[in-house]
Amino acid sequence: MAQTSAVQSTGSPAEEAGANETSEDTSIVVTGSRIARAGFDQPTPTTVLGDVELRQGARPNIQQVLNDLPQVRPTVTPQVSVGNTSAGTAPVDLRGLGTARTLTLLNGRRFAGENNLNFVPISLVERLEVVTGGASAAWGSGAVAGVVNIILKDDLEGFAVGGQTGISSRGDGMRYGADASFGTSFAGGNGHFIVGAEYVDDEGIPDRNSRPNLGSAAIVRVTPGSLADLRNELVRDVNLSAFGTNQSVDGLITSGVLAGQVFNSDGTLRTFAATDSRGIGGEGRALYDDVLAATPFERFNAYARLSYDIGGAKVWIDGTYGRAATDAKFVPDFTIAPPTIQATNPFLSSAIRARLAAAGQTSFTLGRVYNDLFLLNFDTVRENKEVAVGIDGSFGGERFKYSAYYSHGEVESHQTVTNNRMAAQFANAINAVSMNGQVVCAINADASTANDDPACRPLNLFGQGNASAESIAYVRGTQQSFSTNKLDAAGVEVQGDIFSLWAGPVTVAVGAEARWEESVSTRDAATLAGGFGIPLFTSDLAGGFNVKEAFGEIALPLLDVSDTIRLDVNGAARYSDYSNSGGIWSWKVGGTARLFDDLLLRATKSRDIRSPGIGDLFSVRRITVGALVDRDTAGRAGVIPGYNATPATVTTYSGGNPDLQPEIGKTLTIGASYAPSFMRGFNVSVDYYDIEIEGAIATLSAANLTFACSQGNQAACDRITRDPTTQTVVEARANAQNVASVQTRGVDVEMSYLLQMSQLGANMGGSLRFRALATYVDRYIQSTGVPPILNTAGDVGDAVALGLPKWRGTFGATYQDSNLGFDARVRYVDGGKFNQLLIDNPATVALEGLINNEIKSRTYVDLGIQFKVLDSFTLSANVNNVFDVAPPISTAGNPHYDIVGTYFSMGARVKF
Repeated sequence: MAQTSAVQSTGSPAEEAGANETSEDTSIVVTGSRIARAGFDQPTPTTVLGDVELRQGARPNIQQVLNDLPQVRPTVTPQVSVGNTSAGTAPVDLRGLGTARTLTLLNGRRFAGENNLNFVPISLVERLEVVTGGASAAWGSGAVAGVVNIILKDDLEGFAVGGQTGISSRGDGMRYGADASFGTSFAGGNGHFIVGAEYVDDEGIPDRNSRPNLGSAAIVRVTPGSLADLRNELVRDVNLSAFGTNQSVDGLITSGVLAGQVFNSDGTLRTFAATDSRGIGGEGRALYDDVLAATPFERFNAYARLSYDIGGAKVWIDGTYGRAATDAKFVPDFTIAPPTIQATNPFLSSAIRARLAAAGQTSFTLGRVYNDLFLLNFDTVRENKEVAVGIDGSFGGERFKYSAYYSHGEVESHQTVTNNRMAAQFANAINAVSMNGQVVCAINADASTANDDPACRPLNLFGQGNASAESIAYVRGTQQSFSTNKLDAAGVEVQGDIFSLWAGPVTVAVGAEARWEESVSTRDAATLAGGFGIPLFTSDLAGGFNVKEAFGEIALPLLDVSDTIRLDVNGAARYSDYSNSGGIWSWKVGGTARLFDDLLLRATKSRDIRSPGIGDLFSVRRITVGALVDRDTAGRAGVIPGYNATPATVTTYSGGNPDLQPEIGKTLTIGASYAPSFMRGFNVSVDYYDIEIEGAIATLSAANLTFACSQGNQAACDRITRDPTTQTVVEARANAQNVASVQTRGVDVEMSYLLQMSQLGANMGGSLRFRALATYVDRYIQSTGVPPILNTAGDVGDAVALGLPKWRGTFGATYQDSNLGFDARVRYVDGGKFNQLLIDNPATVALEGLINNEIKSRTYVDLGIQFKVLDSFTLSANVNNVFDVAPPISTAGNPHYDIVGTYFSMGARVKF
């Protein structure tokens, strides 16, 4: 990619639109290389996002700005992280290789909150540098997929304050924000101080059914019960398969003489509006009917920096504070088996008890959705505090530059889940009897024995809103987890020209780094005691490691014929010594050829690493709920009534492994950039990438476990739990291991053109800027050694965890003059198959496959405007997804397509 395109300047709007588009700007240190030298073309592809990209779409955080890049998979967003404990985090996932394989830096250094960009104030960002190739030799572990370097502003002057707000076309998704910044020089210009803060409150989208193709969608049989027609269809309003049986929010009697009757709020009965034979319609309830469409979040960020020039050196200290919080409904407790209710339960009306007695019926089963009593609520607060000190300078007549820093950061998290069902208390409370005219728990009714639980209060399950506050307090509990992650990091680097060859100076950069990571996680006494229906925080954690590293990089010019050809070779190596796994090398070698000053050819080959993080090594047991395709269907599909090969609510538990080793990635990039001298302002680049990761750390998916079980792997069978009646998978247990391999390859394309309007007419002002970015993914294969090995590039259904669209792209056009600016952007997301596994097998006689397996592409249009009312006062407005393009049908939350719909935002800013 063009390594410095779209770099933000600090001048007027017109100057910003025409910001430096050349690689000769020595003030820009592009993240793909440690070497900063005039005329040096670093061979690693890099994309730079500046002022235009940062403001397009009025995104609420840095992560969502990056998610608009075609190379980034929006794996964790407020629309995807509903119903799981990643809500409130904002990591980056380059190439879809996983958030842990994308290294995020702040001003070129690691920071404690790197995996949650909610901690970074977007209003203080100068630019984003995105390395789209392996860069471990330059920057260390985690850069297998690439690097995102967030460059903050360090030269602010004056005071600025701004405010923003937004709302969807459906009246939800409200967002409010404000920011302020101040900068000043002192001591005759030797010193500089800046401080800024930012606040954003995003209310999320509470109702999935407010959006087309969301809500209770599921895969169901086209012809239930048929052995000749095994085809499936993805449809809306499926209320049978989500919970495994017909259930009602008011309580449905599912056995005996009153089967098919549902309770009214006054305790009387009515006939239940049942689903059809495929589980569609009726008054039943599906799990995702009670799950948010987009999780709300709130964040506050503050940043301050003090620097002072002392001779040929600048000493600096900066401090950051970030707070990210979310408080929202999680999921209802879907694990409650239909309880058995005694026919003498005093909460039943006398008429109902009489009918049961007349039929000789002593009990019945109750199908109920507990979205009133046990709708779990996830409340988390994550705080990041960090201080860094450093020095940057030069010596030898500025021939050599040096830098050094030390930082200490901590991220503290407090996660609280309320409305949890206490299993034993629930069982006690639903067994109610009458004693002395009072309704009491049966365990306390026998006067001849000691009370088993004096705190027990009987629970009325018949109709919503009929349970007493005392009984609710008795059957519900709260789970809490507290964690602290610490990062201490230090680094020193020296760079300079050591001597000159026939083609120019030989430049080297050498240095050393070290870091110490530590994590501690604990639980409160109630969580330690356990007894929850859905245990989320099941173990404590205490662990850490340290690493000491040395690195070097060299830029070697081989040939320089003025205006004809320039050849450079670039190499880098890093040795990393981990306290837990020992020493390991990473390296990179690359070269560039600049022809006639217009055409740049480049290639790199690298060996990159990703060491296991504390989460991989010592992570607390986690829970994820989502859909899967059961690949162990023999003797079940078409045989066992109620069996579902595509359950939508499988619970997968995962945890860490202290014996993990670093992953090893091999990356090849080959590309070219062309900036014709006869068309100043135009740039085009094309880069091919091929990445292979060996010994990848992975938690085996439930689908892979079921397949391994079908092949006779008893260990895999032992990790799968099935419903004893229907044999549908309900739970999978796995842990992290170096068992996977990952391969991906594709092509990145970027084109940009900057046109000064004065070129068209002497009286015309301002500039036009066009930029197009596109990525084609030819292959994405992740294997855990369990065949078949699938290329999931082109699988775009939400049930395919590793799927990627074949094509993604953006095209933006911007007009900017000193007072007015217009932005127009088109975002394209390719279609594909919902799941390639769900296709008809021509080798079998029976019809099968998913009949609506094809998902069409989506194209979104975003518009924006900015204009100055006064010299110091600017107004702005944006409309995203102007034409309200609907997402495809999804069972949970599709990461690839917009589910919000048309969204309006506006803002104002004053500078003094």
